[in-house]
Amino acid sequence: MPFQTIEDLGTRYALVSFDKSGTERSDDPDGKNGQMSARVVETAAQDKPTNIFLFSHGWKGDVPAAIDQYDRWIGAMVKLPADAQRVAQAVSGFKPMWIGVHWPSQPWGDEEFGSDVSFAFSGGVDVNALLETYVERLGDTPAIRSALTRIFDSARKNAAAFQLPDDARAAYHELNSALGLGASGEGGGPGEDREPFDPDQAFSDSQSPAADFGGLNLGGILSPLRQLSFWTMKKRANTIGEAGMHNFLKQILVAAPAAKVHLMGHSFGCIVMSSMLGGPGGAAPLPRPVSSLTLAQGALSLWSYSPDMPVRKGTPGYFHRNFSEGKVAGPLLTTRSKFDRAVGTFYPLAAGALNQVAFELGAPPTFGGMGSFGIQGVTGAVDGKLQASTAEYGFQPKKIYNLDGNQYIVKGDGVSGAHSDIDGPEVAHAMWQAALVGSQVS
Repeated sequence: MPFQTIEDLGTRYALVSFDKSGTERSDDPDGKNGQMSARVVETAAQDKPTNIFLFSHGWKGDVPAAIDQYDRWIGAMVKLPADAQRVAQAVSGFKPMWIGVHWPSQPWGDEEFGSDVSFAFSGGVDVNALLETYVERLGDTPAIRSALTRIFDSARKNAAAFQLPDDARAAYHELNSALGLGASGEGGGPGEDREPFDPDQAFSDSQSPAADFGGLNLGGILSPLRQLSFWTMKKRANTIGEAGMHNFLKQILVAAPAAKVHLMGHSFGCIVMSSMLGGPGGAAPLPRPVSSLTLAQGALSLWSYSPDMPVRKGTPGYFHRNFSEGKVAGPLLTTRSKFDRAVGTFYPLAAGALNQVAFELGAPPTFGGMGSFGIQGVTGAVDGKLQASTAEYGFQPKKIYNLDGNQYIVKGDGVSGAHSDIDGPEVAHAMWQAALVGSQVS
């Protein structure tokens, strides 16, 4: 994507776009030979920025949505000049560089919102077009197309079914297999950290108020597509982060060796950023550490960074090396909010753990989202509060801070709660404070 400018601020940022396999798109008119990453790396080498801020959006991030989010997130930081000045005092000749990444993360579209199963078969939606949308979204392989076709055929014949028909159940099991979604439990990578897929349970769970993640209220025989779409996007975030984006980060770190690099992800974008740090298998080295990491309302396991998960002794979280091997030189922040319905209720539901959807359980659950519980299972992790945009946090290098955002991440959209309410000055200020500490670490 071409360089973007936040009109009312005059701030420019680069937008680098990757496809679902993690390969960068090569049709960017602003890119070098069509690739924006090469242009960005070249610019970083020539302009010698002191601080590079790299962002990833989360679910439902088509290009316009990604631009809107980056305009708001970067804009919120630029609107805090006192924070920028603090960082400028810590680094000589402060010169920021802003980068957003785009990846296809739309598990469902506007045509699927706000109705029950009958909508698709009552003339409100072109069912064949919806089928083709899911084929394209989940992957147009013969096995995926065959399973989806049989699921939609069963839904046509049994729109008012009270239980999942045998043909639909068999097709769902085949679709789950064709998508390559494992069931390794808490220690698995994104797309595998769940219980074994049970289409009958997914069908039953569709009656739960928690089932409308992101506004999708797709009921009846089509309802298990919610869970499979959710986990497919988690797996995709991991694949993309470990592939082209990991290489892009390494190129940035080499091209601008003096720059302090700060990462921020939201929702599924927290998987992207964690995977970008970890590389293939979560175990690839980096040329040098990044300077700070912010994971806002993360749609990934609360145990992801644990070296030894209490709920599964002897098993580390998939991303534990990011912290234990020092890939983040400065602070690592998470935000969490009990008002975030998307992470607080749908995440455990999609993992097959409907009985663990409560936010305050006394002890963290086996399956839960980072956006509800922060990072758990790491000795020394600090539980604190997201504070006003003038507060001093006193962050320290190489420490985890789980920030309770209940006071500020509260605005509900009536659908997924406060999941996307992260563009206020409070989150921006916390990121600046983390960047300040990270900028002072050699």
